[in-house]
Parts: sequence; C-alpha cells; structure tokens
Amino acid sequence: MKSLSKILLLSSALFAFSCTSQKKQEKAKLMYKTDNLSIIQLSDGIYQHVSYLNTDSFGKVECNGMIVKDGNETVILDTPTNDKSSAELISWIKNSLHSKVNAVVATHFHDDCLGGLKEFDKNNIPSYANNKTIELAKQTGANVPGHGFNESMTLNAGKHKIILKYFGEGHTKDNVVAYVPDEKAMFGGCLIKEVDATKGYLGDANVQAWSPTVEKVKAQYPDVKIVMPGHGEIGGQELLDYTIKLFKN
Repeated sequence: MKSLSKILLLSSALFAFSCTSQKKQEKAKLMYKTDNLSIIQLSDGIYQHVSYLNTDSFGKVECNGMIVKDGNETVILDTPTNDKSSAELISWIKNSLHSKVNAVVATHFHDDCLGGLKEFDKNNIPSYANNKTIELAKQTGANVPGHGFNESMTLNAGKHKIILKYFGEGHTKDNVVAYVPDEKAMFGGCLIKEVDATKGYLGDANVQAWSPTVEKVKAQYPDVKIVMPGHGEIGGQELLDYTIKLFKN
C-alpha cells in the first residue's frame, strides 16, 4: 500500500508540474521577431526581449532582458546587445505598446546588459546601474549608465514597482537583481542560470561567493513565480535552486 501511495503521489506531482508548464507555455506569446530581436509577452505586465551576442568562446548567444509595463509606461531591464536591436525595441514599445520608456537599467557591466545603451541616450531615456557597474564600465571602456545607486533603488512603470538590489558578487562584482512584487517576477540577469546550464563565462566571476549571493536572493523573494535568467529558458524558483547547487563549494 505504501508503494501504491508513493506512486499516486508521484503521479499527482508530475501532473501538477505538467499543468504548470503548459500554463506557462500558453501564457507566453511571441509579439515580435526579426533577425536581431524577439519580444515575448509572459504576463499582462511582463515581457521578455531577446537579442544576440557573437562571442569567441560560446558562439552566437541569446541574451535576455525584461520589459515591465503598466498603462503607457515601461521600464527596461538590460539593453539589447547593440544599438540596432535597441532601436527596434524602443520603436516597438512606442508603436505597439503605445508606451514611453521611463528608464533602462543595466544589471552588470558586460555588453549583454549595456551594449545598446547609446541608442537609449539618443532617445533621452534615463539609464541606471549600480555604482560598481558604472565604475567597471568606465574602466573597461564600455557604455556608461547615467545614474547610479549603491545597495538598492526603486523605479516605477505605472503601478508596478521595480526593486533593484545588490546582494553580493557572483557572475561579476556588480550584478544586481530586479524584482516586480505585484507580478512576482524577477529579472536575475547573468547571476541566475537556466536549469541544466553550464557555468558559462567566469572571467569576471567570484565563484566562491556565487551560491551564497543567490541564497540571499531566494530568501528575500520566497514568493517569486517568474524567474528570468540572463540567458536561456525562463522558469520559477527551480532556477535559483539550480544556480545555488551549480556553484556550491
């Protein structure tokens, strides 16, 4: 009987997981696609933008960013990888969402976060980043965001609050996480890995600090439902758990 009970419980869990995955897939809707940029709607107020970065080590890499929208206002988390893709994104938000971009945030100093920043500057869109990101961008000759913060700050897109917070080192010294409480949505950027991902580029990483940093993120946002990594498939809390496990000492 105990074996039967275990089988029934396992079947029930698998069915629930299958239904959840199906709902996620049904909710996600491709809104725009070119060779440079894709935009996918994940919920009423959350969109994913995907652009591409050519790398020596990993080839052509898909790079995620998030759009948070309410009414006629949006905030963008990470620029697309270049000015051309950024111009497409800004134009699509203006013409298809009929919204203005209140701000763009770079979650760390690599090109997959701020490679298209000049296009935002050209459109007079304010840019924000951790002060560590601004320092590192200056040191490396990257595009430099206009406004800095230390530990945390909050931006708004209509009724949505976007909480930007630095939890510690991991993928880089400066990586921050963005959280939208009323959507229970997190943009983890490159601090968070998709399930089954490799460790990826570690040239600027603190591998020892990575798991403890993500453990802090998980403890801070126990109710998160949507977790978007910097690269790869979106999921839920399992992405946090996978990243913690991947970098455990």
